[in-house]
Amino acid sequence: METTTTQQTPPSVSVPVNLVADLQDALLMAMTDLQRLEGLLDHATSNLLERFGSANQALSDLSADRAEELGPIRHNLHQAVTELQFHDMATQLIVHTGKVLQSCAWRLADQAMEPEEGELPLELDPMPERPSPVTQSEMDAGSIDLF
Repeated sequence: METTTTQQTPPSVSVPVNLVADLQDALLMAMTDLQRLEGLLDHATSNLLERFGSANQALSDLSADRAEELGPIRHNLHQAVTELQFHDMATQLIVHTGKVLQSCAWRLADQAMEPEEGELPLELDPMPERPSPVTQSEMDAGSIDLF
């Protein structure tokens, strides 16, 4: 009895190369925008921390006999600094999303373009395995798990 083995080919989609190039460009532009956003967040966070430090110093310069009045102000200042954990969380999400977009852009190019003669195939970085690098349930001190 003779058995025949048939090799199944995975389904494929035919997409014009110019569409793939446009998609790749859009993904790379989105990555650039995310990098700009990260820079803006870094700048704003740095300014906020500097201003909070100045406010804290100004409170320290006030007389000790007003400590009872200053307690709630210091507490609110501490909470505001704690809420800057948002910067860490947002930065991690931006970096993660940038890696996903870059991986998609390079995979599109790799699948759509035939390598030229003598050209080595692209070594693609694997897609990030975690769906999200950050989990958050609330904005209290220590309530954000950073990975």
